[in-house]
Amino acid sequence: MSLKIKHFVIIITLLGVYSCRQQPQSIKAISGKQLLIHEELPASETVEAFVRPYREHLNSVLDSALAYAPHPITRTDGTLNSSEGNLLADIVMQEANPIVEARTGRKIDFVMLNHGGIRSLISQGEVTARTAYEVMPFENVIVILAMKGQAVRDLVDYLVSSGEPHPLSGMQVRIGRDRELKSFLIQGAPFDEDKTYYVATSDYLAKGGDYMDFFKSRDTLIDTGYYLRNAMIDHFKRVDTLRASVDDRFIQIN
Repeated sequence: MSLKIKHFVIIITLLGVYSCRQQPQSIKAISGKQLLIHEELPASETVEAFVRPYREHLNSVLDSALAYAPHPITRTDGTLNSSEGNLLADIVMQEANPIVEARTGRKIDFVMLNHGGIRSLISQGEVTARTAYEVMPFENVIVILAMKGQAVRDLVDYLVSSGEPHPLSGMQVRIGRDRELKSFLIQGAPFDEDKTYYVATSDYLAKGGDYMDFFKSRDTLIDTGYYLRNAMIDHFKRVDTLRASVDDRFIQIN
């Protein structure tokens, strides 16, 4: 009798082990349906109640007045330079210089950004943190490049050939009617082919973005960790009224 019980236990055990084995599975079919999201969908009161205080706090921070613009500041009010481009480049020069000087003992020689990176004008009236997010929506960081004379000359050649009002600060460029380069100064001094210049730009452009490959011909790169947008906000907090205009930093002469 005991032998029969043993056989029974063995059979039951084997059946149990076999039944617990994971059977190979395969997908037979995939089905789905499109759910349209539109204003007629009922809002979730629970989700809305949870999100509301965060939204209200965020809006209060973004919409608090930081400065005042006495007139619209745009990227399209000049041919070779613009009031908005000039303002942004000057902001980078002013706000990033203390960081660079503290780290390297050197000052920024000039700033160059890209015209296409400016995504909104600064309207007349109150200037807020939201303004900075609208003008500069990208997560671009200010970087400093040590560039030899030839790379800087390539930069100026690009600037002249493009004919776009790329934001500049610390540099003055003159071109003729046929777009030939007449002269350019850096910090008010003639260009020195044998000098290494410290140039501030964005991490995006430093990688050759917007066809600015000359930025890749650099000796060193210093990542400040300082977002362009945050530099704008810090500047807005420091000044009462924004001063920006089209000037002579990049012009055509007869």
